[in-house]
Amino acid sequence: MTALSAQRITMRFGGLVAVQDVSFEVERHQIYAVIGPNGAGKTTLFNAITGIYEPTSGVVRFADRVVCAKFSSRVALRMCVATILCALSTVFAVNIQELWQLAIVDNYVYAQPFPWSEGVSDFVRAFADLFGTSGVITALAGALAGGGAAGVLWWRSRRTPDLIARSGVARTFQNIRLFNELSLVQNVLVGMDHRMRAGFWSALFRLPRFHAERKHFHAEAMELLEFVGLADRVHEAAGSLPYGFRRRLEIARALAGKPALLLLDEPAAGMNPSEIVGLMTLIRRVRDAGTTVVLIEHHMRLVMGVSDRILVLQYGRQIAEGTPAEIRANPACVEAYLGTETHG
Repeated sequence: MTALSAQRITMRFGGLVAVQDVSFEVERHQIYAVIGPNGAGKTTLFNAITGIYEPTSGVVRFADRVVCAKFSSRVALRMCVATILCALSTVFAVNIQELWQLAIVDNYVYAQPFPWSEGVSDFVRAFADLFGTSGVITALAGALAGGGAAGVLWWRSRRTPDLIARSGVARTFQNIRLFNELSLVQNVLVGMDHRMRAGFWSALFRLPRFHAERKHFHAEAMELLEFVGLADRVHEAAGSLPYGFRRRLEIARALAGKPALLLLDEPAAGMNPSEIVGLMTLIRRVRDAGTTVVLIEHHMRLVMGVSDRILVLQYGRQIAEGTPAEIRANPACVEAYLGTETHG
């Protein structure tokens, strides 16, 4: 069964094409690597997959299904409300001076004290009269702008990172993003947020459901820290950890959501050789525990040592895909990393 399928993914930023027509599939329980020189579009591809960017074109499927929000009656209601409010606001903004003159200045400017009820009534009446004259065109323009903006906003937010995380996908980042002031166990608990069901009132009044859930997830967090080799540091602040351990903590936090697919963005960056060997063992353990792993990495020893298949990018284009042995023997991949010798 396919864990991740990307079909012809293209990512444009104005005139810059960062990723162009990239297609690949990752089978369940595989370790799949994405490699390429700096600027090849690897992280941009990850961002398009996980909903940080909306792909300019192409389709991403997780477990053979497209993850995106459906158009519902609630969405339609919100778009209608936005359309009406924009129409009214546009008419009001365009005619504010005329309305103020007709309803307030002309009738009550010398009235003392000011008759608020009559003034507001006249203001509303004058505003309503505009929809029988030229205000109709203004209202239509505002409605078109508001409805169009609401539609674009919904379309752009169909694949948000939180929705994709709830579907069973987690990731780490190229730059470590931990809460340095929190303890290790607290950082892992943050990754479980979308799995928690105790609501606001349960937390506010400390109801039994809240305490039971907190105890359960705390035990899970401790197990994950033991899994990544940090069980002896659970109450230390994340910011006090050595660099390699911080990478491990970020992996534990990603696993806290119980993902079926884990994306690692340069997990070996900044590690020394002994830490990289430990990371290779950890990645294999994650895969053996039932989680599919996709990683971006520059460290070729790690990539060739753990990967089942490898995708190679250069300048946003896919130049090769295959097993480690096939990639090692591919002249295009060697050229992408080492260049070609020019003879005078």
